[in-house]
Amino acid sequence: MQQVDIDGVFLELTQLPAPAGATPGLAPLVFLHEGLGSVAMWRDWPASLCAATGRAGIVYSRQGYGKSSPVPDVRAPSHALPGGQRGGRLLPDYMHREALEVLPRLLARLGVERPVLVGHSDGATIALIHTAAHPVAACVAMAPHVMVEDISVQSIAEARQAFEATDLPQRLARYHDDVQVAFWQWNDVWLSPAFRDFDIRQEVRGITAPLLAIQGLDDQYGTLAQIDDLAAAVPQAQLLKLPDCGHSPHKDQPAAVNAAIARFLQDV
Repeated sequence: MQQVDIDGVFLELTQLPAPAGATPGLAPLVFLHEGLGSVAMWRDWPASLCAATGRAGIVYSRQGYGKSSPVPDVRAPSHALPGGQRGGRLLPDYMHREALEVLPRLLARLGVERPVLVGHSDGATIALIHTAAHPVAACVAMAPHVMVEDISVQSIAEARQAFEATDLPQRLARYHDDVQVAFWQWNDVWLSPAFRDFDIRQEVRGITAPLLAIQGLDDQYGTLAQIDDLAAAVPQAQLLKLPDCGHSPHKDQPAAVNAAIARFLQDV
């Protein structure tokens, strides 16, 4: 495991080499995890996608997840810390801060100029925000959130009940050094009244890079309006709607997802 220092916050990082015989110089895949994800939560899927696409990969855990630095006082009111960092509860702009502040610094530190962003859920939203503002080779958004829907809020409220009443904390502890920080930073902001106005459907109109959006037909965290509205805003977007698939296409339909992404990236 590597750690990268981004202005005093240490981010867990894994770099995956391109497979033997791969075309040199292809843009690497940068994986952006979901709201409860981490490097470990991806399991072996990033390596399988790197093999399918012939590209190197970069996988990291955002602050408060996996083995990255925790968020101080995660359930206290949001407050400024030295060095431009924040403590306390996340604010509704947390995905914008990740996309427009943290991710550019991380890419610059690694010497990556035009990556292929591969995001899931919150990570897909972060990928879209970054792609609308920065040059990338391409973007793959799996189960993105371009606006807040009732189904999302309901499922996240149910996750809170499970965290408080079942063994969910113990199960998540396999993937996070501080499971309380990992869960509450995500859950509190999504269930806050201020977050109901989150909406990037106008913002993504700035995307000019190739874009593939993937969503399961049985996604319990969002309807197909998420990627349909995305396609309406980004004319070049390609859509993949998967049957027998919930909120995690790369887990529920890995072969179909890998094949679709490999086709999508053939000319990138």
